Amino acid sequence: MQTNSSQPNRRNRPGQGGPGGSRGPGGPGGQGGRGGHGGQRGRGRREEGSEFDQKVIDIARVTRVMAGGKRMRFRACVIVGDTPTHKIGMGIAKGADVSIAVNKAASKAQKKMIEVPVIKGTLPHQIRQKFGAAIVLLKPAPTGTGIIAGGAVRSVLETAGVEDVVGKILGSKNKINNVHATISALGNLQTPTKKVNKDKIKKKTTKAENSKL
Repeated sequence: MQTNSSQPNRRNRPGQGGPGGSRGPGGPGGQGGRGGHGGQRGRGRREEGSEFDQKVIDIARVTRVMAGGKRMRFRACVIVGDTPTHKIGMGIAKGADVSIAVNKAASKAQKKMIEVPVIKGTLPHQIRQKFGAAIVLLKPAPTGTGIIAGGAVRSVLETAGVEDVVGKILGSKNKINNVHATISALGNLQTPTKKVNKDKIKKKTTKAENSKL
């Protein structure tokens, strides 16, 4: 007697082999074609027509509750710098689209740029800076050490053109707060000439006060 099989014949799907076969390349959003936000995050790039390097530190989706419902927007944190002149700036902005938020943040960062005192590729002295719950420690390093730091601190130091430095995150891991702390630390650095001028001013003021007495 002939017995009919109760299981229907299965045809191999396109892009999928038989038993032991390998799958073909995935389609859009599948394996091999998957994308996501922040694919270029952390990589410095120079925009066309711009003289500064730009890095996206963080992109977040924010929601604002209004009378008509929820309003979705994007918040971008961007740092902008010029490596040869050792300039760095930070900007935070919101927009209806990621590109709009990034462009707004970059324009804000260009208006708030500071010049970092760099001596022979490193920092003039050690400094510790706090911003909110974030604490950043920066130390000068000998030539050839490179940048020994991670996260947002490394991105700021690279964009500012510092070649040899050691950085540590001692407090919160929040990227935006660490960027604030790092840029504040770089802005508070003093070169030997600045220290000498301040000492001279102090001596003059003390002499003037003593003469009055």
